[in-house]
Amino acid sequence: MYQAIIATPLGPIGVVTDAAGRLVSLDYLPPGTDPVEPVAPGIRRVTQALGAYFADPRYRFDVPLAPQGTPHQRRVWDALCTIPAGQSRTYGELAGLVGSAPRAVGQACRRNPIPIIVPCHRVVARGGVGGYSGATEGPELAIKQWLLAHEGCLPRG
Repeated sequence: MYQAIIATPLGPIGVVTDAAGRLVSLDYLPPGTDPVEPVAPGIRRVTQALGAYFADPRYRFDVPLAPQGTPHQRRVWDALCTIPAGQSRTYGELAGLVGSAPRAVGQACRRNPIPIIVPCHRVVARGGVGGYSGATEGPELAIKQWLLAHEGCLPRG
């Protein structure tokens, strides 16, 4: 299923691209999942970009994307990509940008198939971090907190 599995500071991440080499999904995998070396150039490009981001949180991703989702989800995901590294937006602010409601934005973030590169971690609650991948505690939230701290924008709360 995964064309590559890479070791990251967040644990193993599985990479899936389509036939054209566009990134379809990134999945957080359980600790201890064995790495799978990328073979195709498109996969190597994604894994190199992720490595560059983990080395420098200001790295700007330029990999071609092909996330599958509803028109609303795609609008939200496109808006996420406009949030610069080191900055965050609240669910309400993002909702205003895409003409939606904060809860609907949160649901689109939850269904984001390309975390990190489509930076749903940069969307926070008005009074703190908010959730991540549908979780408000546990390992998923720890990932969001790590990503925000890595970029220097972990909110208090």
